[in-house]
Amino acid sequence: MTTDVADARTAWMEPGAFEVAPGVHRIPLPLPNDGLRAVNVYAVRDGDGLVLIDSGWALAEARQQLERALDQLGHGFEDVHRFLVTHLHRDHYTLGVTLRRTFGTRISLGAGEQPSMAAILAGRVEGQYRDLVRWGAGELVEPLRQARSGDREGVDGYEPPDDWIPGAVDVPLAERILRAVPTPGHTNGHLVFLDPEAELLFAGDHVLPHITPSIGFELARAGSPLSDYLESLRLVRSYPDMRLLPAHGPVTASAHARVDELLAHHERRLDLTCAAVGETASTALEVAGRIGWTRHNRKLADMDLFNKFLAVGETAAHLDVLVRLGRLRSSTVDGVVRYA
Repeated sequence: MTTDVADARTAWMEPGAFEVAPGVHRIPLPLPNDGLRAVNVYAVRDGDGLVLIDSGWALAEARQQLERALDQLGHGFEDVHRFLVTHLHRDHYTLGVTLRRTFGTRISLGAGEQPSMAAILAGRVEGQYRDLVRWGAGELVEPLRQARSGDREGVDGYEPPDDWIPGAVDVPLAERILRAVPTPGHTNGHLVFLDPEAELLFAGDHVLPHITPSIGFELARAGSPLSDYLESLRLVRSYPDMRLLPAHGPVTASAHARVDELLAHHERRLDLTCAAVGETASTALEVAGRIGWTRHNRKLADMDLFNKFLAVGETAAHLDVLVRLGRLRSSTVDGVVRYA
């Protein structure tokens, strides 16, 4: 990658408030990891205040950066009328919870996130460990359990929203009407917000310009999250084309163009995953170890614990779609799902 390309890939992370359409500003906020290093929050003018689409991670640095960006727009936290949150991952949800404790700001979240929210608040993570065993990755359970020990943020950073958005509904603001559209896959309750008149798609993690979102990373995992995701992509593709306003990455001109790329990517991954199944690779863990990851084609063995977990879960999602398509068959032996 040349320096110019590298700069283009990271320029969107620079702090500030950047107008992307009349009355709409993109505000990048920092994240505490080397993978996704920033998340976009979108400030939408709403009368004498703002509605924010997503809120960021509850980090002191992110709060300060958001405060400076709002000040740049002539506003403060007290002027934020509502957070419309695309999904409950902490980089989108938890700063909103922190600010609500002080300013009473209303938080809205998709109703499909209710099972995962309940699991988070109850500290129920055993379902993910059972999934790892089913995927033939029981060896990752104890390291993951140890890595999570003493981490209270997963519970303390969360509270229920003020209201659950029940499905595809209009969200009227002072100067525009947003359309909330359920797009399960990345999480079961993921929403995108459409502004058809301004031709804007606030895409959350559903459609990202440079990367593919993880599939089904949640405590209450859907039965076939990849099937849900592909269907959600086709749903977004059925709307007129709009500018893509993603949660991670720069704004781009065409949501349709990126949706087409994502659909083609998963077709290739399905073929690659199917070809990797064989006598020495019959579990999700074994198959994940035979295919490359990220645009650098990294090996599973070289990845950190968390990304191994994501990779094995995504492999399982692809394997299950291949079974649904009749290209593979599956059987469960001693609690482990095997594919052939």
